[in-house]
Formats: sequence, C-alpha cells, structure tokens
Amino acid sequence: MKEEYDFSTARKNPYAKKLKKQITINIDTDTIEYFKDQAEASGIPYQTLINLYLSDCAVNKKTLHLSWQ
Repeated sequence: MKEEYDFSTARKNPYAKKLKKQITINIDTDTIEYFKDQAEASGIPYQTLINLYLSDCAVNKKTLHLSWQ
C-alpha cells in the first residue's frame, strides 16, 4: 500500500444519489413468493425486482386508490 495517494484527478461518485438504505418491512409470504418466481424467470434477484417496482411507482408518481365495499 502506498504511503500517499493523489486524489487531484478524482471525480465524484456518479451513483451517490442512488445509494440504498436498508430497512425492515413486513411483506406477505404470497407476495414474496410471487417476486421470487419472477426473479427465477428473469434472472434478477427478487429484492432487486421489488426495488425496481417500488422505484417505478415513485418515479411515475402512482397513487393508491382504495375502495372498501
């Protein structure tokens, strides 16, 4: 390992705004199984699929519409 490093040509991390935060969330078993099945079919990890779905909802500003009958 060097004693000193030159960071004069360094640049900011372009992904810094996309950092993830670990949380705890309760999700129904059936929902997790659904995403795990989708993950197996697509080759994408199920947690990534859940994140992609939630990100799409946020980016497109989807709102929840519930009606109780």
